[in-house]
Amino acid sequence: MTPADLVGGEWLGLRARGGLSGAAAPARAVAGITSRNPAHPDRIVWSGTPDSSHIDAAVSAARAALPTWSRWPRERRFAALLRLKALYESRAQQIAELISDETGKVLWDARQEAGALAAKIDITLDDSAAGPLRRVTGFEFPLPGATGGLPASAPTRLGRCWFRPHGVMAVIGPFNFPAHLPNGHIIPALAMGNTVILKPSDKAPAVGQLLIALMQEALEAEGAPPGVVNLIQGAGDIAARLTTHAGIDGILFTGSWPVGRRILEANLDNPGRIVALEMGGNNPAVVLPDADLRQAVIECLRSAFVSTGQRCTCTRRVIIHEAIAARFIPALCKAASHLIIGHPRAEHPVFMGPIISEASRTAVLDFQSRAAAAGAEVLVEASQPNRPLPSFDSSASAPSALSAVNPPSDPQPEGWYISPGILRVDRFIPGDESNASAGEGFTVPTNGFHPGGDLEVFGPLLRLSVVPDLDEALNQANATRFGLAASIFTRDPAAVDRFLAEARAGCINVNTGTAGASSKLPFGGLGRSGNHRPAGSFSLDYCAYPVAGMIESGAAAQLTPGMHFDDAWL
Repeated sequence: MTPADLVGGEWLGLRARGGLSGAAAPARAVAGITSRNPAHPDRIVWSGTPDSSHIDAAVSAARAALPTWSRWPRERRFAALLRLKALYESRAQQIAELISDETGKVLWDARQEAGALAAKIDITLDDSAAGPLRRVTGFEFPLPGATGGLPASAPTRLGRCWFRPHGVMAVIGPFNFPAHLPNGHIIPALAMGNTVILKPSDKAPAVGQLLIALMQEALEAEGAPPGVVNLIQGAGDIAARLTTHAGIDGILFTGSWPVGRRILEANLDNPGRIVALEMGGNNPAVVLPDADLRQAVIECLRSAFVSTGQRCTCTRRVIIHEAIAARFIPALCKAASHLIIGHPRAEHPVFMGPIISEASRTAVLDFQSRAAAAGAEVLVEASQPNRPLPSFDSSASAPSALSAVNPPSDPQPEGWYISPGILRVDRFIPGDESNASAGEGFTVPTNGFHPGGDLEVFGPLLRLSVVPDLDEALNQANATRFGLAASIFTRDPAAVDRFLAEARAGCINVNTGTAGASSKLPFGGLGRSGNHRPAGSFSLDYCAYPVAGMIESGAAAQLTPGMHFDDAWL
C-alpha cells in the first residue's frame, strides 16, 4: 500500500519517512508516522510523512461536494452505501488480515470486526419500527390557523419537520477498532448527507486508508461528486489542526478522555459545532452470591482480556461478594493463567495477541509495579511471556499453527506480547489523581497514588475487590468518573432492578460481560466516557439536526387583536 491522503477524489502520495536525504523537510511536512506489526516489530506496515497542507484542501473539497451530495435523494445515497456493503463483504478477509497485522488483534477477533462493517450499513438503513432511520425521517401534519379557528375540513397550513446534515464532519479514529469504529461514524454521516474527512489513528493508518479506498470506490461507481469522503493521515498535531479548522461543522471522535477533553476545550468558542465523544471506561462487574459462578468467571475473564484488554468496554474492576470470594477468585485466576497467548494469525485457537506497542506494554507493567508497591496483592502477574507461543509460519501459503511442542527456536517472543494480570485491592475509590488512561505515553503518578484509583488501564490488567453486600458493591461500582459499561451477575430480580436503576453507565448488562455491544442498541457513556451522543443505533441522531416549519398554502391570514388592515392599502 502506497502511503497517501485522499483529497477531492485524488490520492496524494506521502513521502516516506526520512525520504529527504540531506535536505530540510518542507514547512508543510509534520512528524512522520510508522505503524509496525505488533507481533513482528521489525516489520513496517505503513510509513509516511503527513502533509499538513492537505487539511485545507480536504476541507475545501468536502465543502464543495456538500451541496450536491446532501441534495441527492436519500435513496440514491443509500444505493452508494449498499454498493459499499457488497465491497465490504467481498473484501472481508483482506480487511481482517490487515487489521490483524497492524494492531496485533487475533484473526478471529479481526474477522468479527471486518464483518461488522457491512452489518453497520444494514442497521443504519433499517426503517422498521425499531430501526434508527425512523427517528431521522421527516413528518408533517395539519395545523390550525394562526389564531386557531380554521375549519377542520379545510386546513391550509401544515406543520413539517425535516432533517438536515450538519455539513463537513471530521472523524477521528482509534487503533483498537480501526475499521469498525470510524465506519460507525462515517456510514450514518453519509446517509444523512454529510461529507467526511477521516483522520485514522496514527497506529493504524493502513486500515484507515483501505477503509476510505473502498468507500471512494463505491461512491465513484454511483456517480458521487469528488470530496464526499477524504482521508488525512497524521498524529495528534494533524488531529488538532483538523478539529479546530473553521471549515468543519462536526467532530466525531473515538479515543481517550484526555484527547476528548482537549477537543472540547479547543471548541469552546464553537457551540454550534456538533461534537460527539466516544471515550474510555473504568468498567465494573459485580458478582453476587447467587450468581452462576461458571458464567460469571467466563464472562469476566473474556471481558477483561479480549483484544488484549484494549477495548473501551473491557472489564477493569470486578467487585465480588465476600460469600463467594474464596471460590470465585481462585477460579478466575486459574482461568486467566490458562488463556492462550500467541501469534495473531495462528490457526491454533489463540485468545490474545500482542499489545499495540512496546510503550503500552511498559505502561501496563509500570502500573502493576506501582500498585503492588502501594499495597495491591498480585494474584496473577502480568509479564512479558518467556515461554513458546502458538506461532505463524509466514513463509507458508496460508497461516499454519506451530503448537507449543514445536516452538520457534527463540523461546522469547519477538513481538509486544504481555500476559494477563490480576490484582486485588482493598477497595475502589473515585476521583483521585489518576485522570487519564494508562496507555502509550502515560506515566504513573508518583504522589498520592492509590491502587484502587479511578484509572483506565488500557491493557490486560484486572483489579478485584471484595465487598460485604450489594450496597457497597454499588458504591464501588460507581466509584469512577467514567461511566461507559457495567455488569452484574445474579439470579435475584430485585438486585437486577436496583443495579439497572443505580449503576451509572450508558451500557448496563446482566449476567453477561461488559465487553461487546449490539449495534442495534445505543452505545455511549456518561462522565468521562462520553458527552451524551451515543453511537451504535443512535449514531444517525448526531449526524443530522431537525428543522421545524409551518407551511401555509392558503390566503387566510387573520388579524389578531390590536391589528387593523384595509385592503384599499394595497
